[in-house]
Parts: sequence; structure tokens; C-alpha cells
Amino acid sequence: MKIAIINETSSADKNKDILKGLEGSRHEVVNCGMKEKGGNPELQYIHTGLMAGLLLYTKRVDFVVGGCGTGQGFLNSAMQFPGVFCGHIVSPLDAWLFTQINGGNCISLALNEGYGWAGDVNLRFIFERLFSVESGCGYPLERKIPQGRSRDMLSGISQLVHKTFSEIISVLPPAVIQSVLDYPGFSEILEIPSLDDQKLKKVLTR
Repeated sequence: MKIAIINETSSADKNKDILKGLEGSRHEVVNCGMKEKGGNPELQYIHTGLMAGLLLYTKRVDFVVGGCGTGQGFLNSAMQFPGVFCGHIVSPLDAWLFTQINGGNCISLALNEGYGWAGDVNLRFIFERLFSVESGCGYPLERKIPQGRSRDMLSGISQLVHKTFSEIISVLPPAVIQSVLDYPGFSEILEIPSLDDQKLKKVLTR
């Protein structure tokens, strides 16, 4: 699995803790988020939500680990985009249940609120539980079939209620898009010239 780390400016100092927490996970990790406060351009949760949506839609990554001060801003931003199924994860139990029941592809972490002594340890425990079980396997086991139906239905609803990604990019404020594309390393991960979606490629290279 390829995992993107995407955290914004208020939690830039936690980037190293997220990286450390994912050490030994045996997954490929790409660090797309802010690594230190005061970087330029400065990413807000508006930007990181768009980054998550783009990387998941284009299948450049399989999973996104994001967050902000409370985790609520990134959660709401990322969920504006089609095909993003994000959970607000505070504890290892949240992570363990989210994987089995919701089978999502994105999590949002509270990286300032309640982040105190041993916060980095809690992160490591969250990642251990998050990737310790099969995605969508159901919990409890006898709930596997109805939970799977709900996930499939939600996936269909996401496609029905969202515009296409090329339409979304076409109407977003250019400054938001440019900040995302200009962020160091992001365009290299997105690889716009090799995108399969020709309409999206066109609007991103305008």
C-alpha cells in the first residue's frame, strides 16, 4: 500500500511524529504535508483536503493520513471530493474499528487538541491498529455482509452527489489550486502528464 502523509500548517511540527509512527509499517510512505511551520506556500486544511482528493482519485496513493489541529477541518475538506471516505481517528480503537467497519481510504488526526505527553506514542498505536486488520472485514463478523452493502452504497452515493474532478478543478479558486500544485514535491507525485483522465489533465495544465 502507498500512503500519503498530508498535514497542514498548524500541525507541521507533528509531521516527524507521523513519519516515526509509520516506521516499520511495511508500506510505502510519501510525505506530501508541511514539514515545518512557516513553509511557503503555507498549506491550510482547504489545500490538504484537495491534495488528498486528487491523490486518491488519480490512484497515485491508496491511503491518506491527514489531519489538523482538531482533525475536523481536514475531515470536512477531504470529504468534499468524490471517492474520499475519511474517518476522524483519536484512539487506536477508532482506527481498528474504522478499518474493519468502514473500510475507508483516509484518516484525519487531531494533531494539536489533546496532543500532549506520549502523543507520538498514541500515533504509533493508532497506525498499528489501523493496518492490523483486513479493510472491510466487518465487526463483529456477523455484520460483514450488511456493512459491506452500506460501504458499496456510500461509494455509489459519493459518485452521484459530486461533480467530476475536472469540473471541480474548473470552478475552484485558482489560488487554491496553484498553492497545491506549487507545493514542493506534490506535482512530482501527482504526475499530471501521465494522468489517465484527459479532462483533468487539461484543467490542471491550463
